[in-house]
Amino acid sequence: MSEGKLKVAELKPGMERVSVFVRVIDPGETKKITTKAGERTIREATVGDESGRVKLVMWGKSIKSLKRGDVIEVSGAWTTVFKGKVQLNVGGSENVKVAEDLGKLPSADEVPEEEPKAEGAPPRRPRPRGFQQRRSRFGSRSRGEEFE
Repeated sequence: MSEGKLKVAELKPGMERVSVFVRVIDPGETKKITTKAGERTIREATVGDESGRVKLVMWGKSIKSLKRGDVIEVSGAWTTVFKGKVQLNVGGSENVKVAEDLGKLPSADEVPEEEPKAEGAPPRRPRPRGFQQRRSRFGSRSRGEEFE
């Protein structure tokens, strides 16, 4: 959905291919959770820029060793809503990179408390690209419908 880098305040529910430069406010802890697909390892970090802050959920191979104050480049991310808040999700080892701090982002203590709005939000991750819903060989008619 996005080609260039976004600001945290511009994040909306259901976005894909999101790229941001952010500062790590809280690197979070690595933990295991149980999903429909089984047990997964995640790390939930709080990150932000001059426009606000957001929770960054790193899944599996995207988990990096981060420190408070690090500047990171996140690419190929997607947004979801969890407990009424927009969060940024990323998977894949190449999608989170520690970047050089050029002084363009506020310090971790100076990042505003504002978070992106989750109004009218889809509750889960959007369907993967190329996803096609299965149809019966009779099309989309429901049972009991007669053919003309």
